[in-house]
Amino acid sequence: MSGKGKFRIEPFKHRVELDAQYAEKTWKILKDAIHEIHHRNASGLSFEELYRNAYNMVLHRHGDALYKGLVSLVTEHLKGVASEVNAERGEGFLGELIKRWDHHTHSMQMVRDILMYMDRIYVQPNGLKPVHDLGLQLWRDQVMRGPGIKSRVRDAVLGAINRERCGEKIDTHQLRAVTAMLMDLGVDCYAKDFEEPFLAATTEFYRAEAQRFLADSDCAQYLRKSEARLAEEQARVLEYMNPRTVKTAIARCEEELLTAPMRQMLSMPGSGLSAMLVGDRVDELKLVYTLFRRVPNGLRSVKEMVFEHVSGEGKALVTDPEKEKEPGEYVEGLLRMKDKYGGIVDAAFDGDRQFVNALHLSFENFVNLNNRSAEYLSLYVDDKLRRGLKGAEEDEVEATLDRAIVLFRFLREKDVFQKYYQEHLSKRLLGGRTTSDDAERSLVVKLKTECGYQFTTKFEGMFNDIRTSRDSMKAFRTHLEERAASGDLAMAAEPSSSGVTTDADGVKVKTSRGVSSYLGGVDLSVQVLTTGSWPVKGQNVGTCTLPPDMQAACDAYRDFYLGSHNGRRLVFLTQMGTAEVRYTFGDGVRRELSVSTYMACVLLLFNDAESLSYRDIAAATAIPGDDLRRSLQSLACVRGKNVLRKEPMSKDVNDDDVFSVNDNFTSKMIKVKISTVSAQRETEPEKKETRSRIEEDRKPQIEAAIVRIMKARRQLDHNSVVQEVTKQLSSRFIPSPADIKKHLESLIEKEFIERDRHDRKLYIYLA
Repeated sequence: MSGKGKFRIEPFKHRVELDAQYAEKTWKILKDAIHEIHHRNASGLSFEELYRNAYNMVLHRHGDALYKGLVSLVTEHLKGVASEVNAERGEGFLGELIKRWDHHTHSMQMVRDILMYMDRIYVQPNGLKPVHDLGLQLWRDQVMRGPGIKSRVRDAVLGAINRERCGEKIDTHQLRAVTAMLMDLGVDCYAKDFEEPFLAATTEFYRAEAQRFLADSDCAQYLRKSEARLAEEQARVLEYMNPRTVKTAIARCEEELLTAPMRQMLSMPGSGLSAMLVGDRVDELKLVYTLFRRVPNGLRSVKEMVFEHVSGEGKALVTDPEKEKEPGEYVEGLLRMKDKYGGIVDAAFDGDRQFVNALHLSFENFVNLNNRSAEYLSLYVDDKLRRGLKGAEEDEVEATLDRAIVLFRFLREKDVFQKYYQEHLSKRLLGGRTTSDDAERSLVVKLKTECGYQFTTKFEGMFNDIRTSRDSMKAFRTHLEERAASGDLAMAAEPSSSGVTTDADGVKVKTSRGVSSYLGGVDLSVQVLTTGSWPVKGQNVGTCTLPPDMQAACDAYRDFYLGSHNGRRLVFLTQMGTAEVRYTFGDGVRRELSVSTYMACVLLLFNDAESLSYRDIAAATAIPGDDLRRSLQSLACVRGKNVLRKEPMSKDVNDDDVFSVNDNFTSKMIKVKISTVSAQRETEPEKKETRSRIEEDRKPQIEAAIVRIMKARRQLDHNSVVQEVTKQLSSRFIPSPADIKKHLESLIEKEFIERDRHDRKLYIYLA
């Protein structure tokens, strides 16, 4: 042994003389020994002597004869083995094959030990196969691929697997031994002689199985059977096949059971994916997600089907004429859909982002199919903040507002919602109809978070005006008390009515108790509203002739306000006012009528007249025609609120109609609220006016966006400008390419930008 701890075989130190027949004699000894080994009679052999004989043959340059003799001997032996194996019939065939294979491998191990020196000294330098590999090659060529054996092995193995798939019990140890043998013979042998035929048979079996499942199962049953089959097949492959086959075999099963019949199976009437979604079958949907997550593009296809279903259901909802009659029910329907499918995505699809995005995209598409969705959402929020959240806990209020914001995110024209919300907020604030200031401000904060501070600037200005108006009224009260104390102002009797006003700069105004003693019995409360923050439609439209007492009270406030605010002009917008009028009817009960300022002006006329025609009332009050008709309808044509009598009786108000006080009016309530007759939603003319105002508001936004982009980029082609502008404004609305082009032309005329002289599609910013 050398100093490094390795053994070395060294030649004899003296010259060895060999006779001429040495090689033949030695080979005969080795041949006989190998023959005995093959026949399992090796117990009487001296392996040391055999090793020395093989060593001497190689040492004296007879390695070639030794190697060729071994090849010939083993080949001849294996031919006999092949004949014996092939002669075996029935179920004993595979058993005999495995038994002879075990004998062969054991024999070749002993032969390799005897010929170890030949392997190292002769085989390797000459590029020949070592004894072990030679034994495998010869077994493959002479036995496995011998006449009839290859096909019999394939048929026997595949037949056994097929029987097991059909429920029979088989000898899995035997199959494991066969596949291990094939793998030992080489990957190529395993793949060609077993794996490829197995995969082809697997494909055919599960293709037929899928058709059988489709014929006698509904979708859920199909999925459960497929899940069971996949689990069985995976266990089978892992048990007695090489691991390299697992992935491919399972992929073939998934292809035939899931991918190929997916559309047909998931579209089954009454049990497919749509039925699962409609019926909230979360467990079945979980199974869909679990199974199709395994196959390439499986979840993408399921996602597309979910998208199609939700889009179809949503489109049916937003285009349903019955739903449009009730904006609240319309929005509630959308919210129920969102809650339902959002819950399904979380519970069944594990909150998968691609399903969340698909759900959001489908909602965004169908919500915007109805161009009144923004209006209906604003009406829904208005109803909740006026009465729907009365007495609700803070958590419930926040949850309701959060659900509304979820739908708000889907709106592409958020500026349309802004217009309607501004209109409804103004009515709540001016009419004192909001249930909670905290809820109002919370919603404004949520809108600011979604769209930025510019989106809510006007809303916050409205709240600020209401707060400032309270301070102004305190100052006005103090002013009246000081005047009364100094003798400049006489005390008056009890109040009779109240009204609403606005200043010329866009300041609106309203009425409450506390100053009536100084204003001729009129209890005036004014809310001054800043121009631009409030949705005033025409500041000089909607005025009317107020009764003398009300006019005097308004004049007193005007003098006070203008005295402390130089440079302002105050205009009272009576169309936005409210009033409380007291009257004793025929039953002797004195009731308090809560009405609009227009209605109050009409009612006070009957202090001096028994009856009045429509023309008389119009001349005395100067109320615009449409507003006057609605006011008279509210006072005379609404059952339970008809404090006036109309002759002749009809739902419409005509120029020749005559009105008088209905002394027979009765009510269980002492305080009777009479609302102005009007549609909950906009009329067509109002709709056109609102749309026109929205388009006007968009013009400066589009032009400002173009200027910002061009200033930063200096020059840009037309398509890039359109993309950038759309991206910048998408949080408020989606401008059309035609509008962007129109405003580009406008900015060219204003010399903010110019076209390139050589490329007309290229714009250049002018400093």
